[in-house]
Amino acid sequence: KPILLQGHERSITQIKYNREGDLLFTVAKDPIVNVWYSVNGERLGTYNGHTGAVWCVDADWDTRHVLTGSADNSCRLWDCETGKQLALVKTSSAVRTCGFDFGGNIIMFSTDKQMGYQCFVSFFDLRDPSQIENNEPYMKIPCSDSKITSAVWGPLGEFIIAGHESGELNQFSAKSGEQLANIKEHTKQINDIQTSRDMTMFITASKDNTAKLFDCTTLEHLKTFRTERPVNSAALSPIFDHVVLGGGQEAMDVTTTSTRIGKFEARFFHLAFEEEFGRVKGHFGPINSVAFHPDGKSYSSGGEDGYVRIHYFDPQYFEFEFEA
Repeated sequence: KPILLQGHERSITQIKYNREGDLLFTVAKDPIVNVWYSVNGERLGTYNGHTGAVWCVDADWDTRHVLTGSADNSCRLWDCETGKQLALVKTSSAVRTCGFDFGGNIIMFSTDKQMGYQCFVSFFDLRDPSQIENNEPYMKIPCSDSKITSAVWGPLGEFIIAGHESGELNQFSAKSGEQLANIKEHTKQINDIQTSRDMTMFITASKDNTAKLFDCTTLEHLKTFRTERPVNSAALSPIFDHVVLGGGQEAMDVTTTSTRIGKFEARFFHLAFEEEFGRVKGHFGPINSVAFHPDGKSYSSGGEDGYVRIHYFDPQYFEFEFEA
């Protein structure tokens, strides 16, 4: 039986474990940022300050700081332990994705293309307080053609990998800002990007009903996982060759189908064989974000229904894999 986390009034936008996996951060289309103990689902606290939907959240390597980006046109840095707001970066449009680099010193976030403003990726070095105070990133990359919908740091913080509304994938250097690589394997918007534990590979989830596996440095396309619904989120298991996909239909079409045929399960695929081997039901609506626990013994999913569910795997799950 999963642990049910009820801390949001609106649909979940992202869930994120810290590196050790003892904490789970959840954000939704309400202004609340929650942090939970992942072992028992107890709520540790909230980070209060946003005034709009919160699109993204990240914690740094040693879980000292938390970064959130919101539709209230701000990106905020928090003290993880006390919940105090340490920095506020104002933007001209909604902040869609955000993240710390490997060392936790540099943050990047992307803003939406809306209200006549272009989509930008901004980089701030937290070791230089004047950048935050003057709201002047050390680098700002414009993306004129199609807005960034998801972005993650590559290995060693040398570049970021950005997924676009058009289905394109880019690599941008974190030092010079130049575009290092560009490919288009998806036909529709990329909803989510997550890296593997060792940062050698990453998986994308797209509206074109597929999730795809790529090499982090070369952007070589390795595997494709096909479903019959849009995929909102995908995560790679840190210990097995397993992938979990979460999705369902567009949020606006949900009311037209019953939950039975709504296909709101989390779906498990084998990484090498691209075959589906399991489904987990539970949410009353599409799953918007999935994440594996860093020890691989549980995973969480956050849905359009506003709930986050923590699922612990059965002992058979581990035996079956080692026999195989």
